Amino acid sequence: TAMVDAKTLKDYFHECMPLFIALGDEVRLGIIESLSTAAKNGHPEGLNVNDITSQTNLSRPAISHHLKILKDSGIVSVRQSGTSNYYRLTLLECTHRLMRLGTMVEGFYSEK
Repeated sequence: TAMVDAKTLKDYFHECMPLFIALGDEVRLGIIESLSTAAKNGHPEGLNVNDITSQTNLSRPAISHHLKILKDSGIVSVRQSGTSNYYRLTLLECTHRLMRLGTMVEGFYSEK
C-alpha cells in the first residue's frame, strides 16, 4: 500500500462526503432499493419520478430533491426520454471511490 499522509486522507474523505450524505438517509436508501429492484425486474432504463413517487408516501418535489442528491453524489444517472427523466443506478464508480478510501485508511493506519 502506498504511503498516505493525513492531509491526503482528509481531502479524500471530503471528496467522498457526498456519498456518505446520499447514503445516510432512509428515503434515499429506499429510492436506491426501488431502482435496484426495477433494474433486476427488466427495467434497465430506470424509473421516472412518477414511478418512484408511486412507491412512496412522498410528494414529487420531495422525491425530486432526493434524486438530485443521489445524482450529485454519482449514485444515480439521469437520461431524458420525451418529457420524462429516467433515473438508474450507477454504483460502480461510487464503489470504486469507497474502496479507494478504505485502502487509503488501511494504508494510513498500517504505517503507524
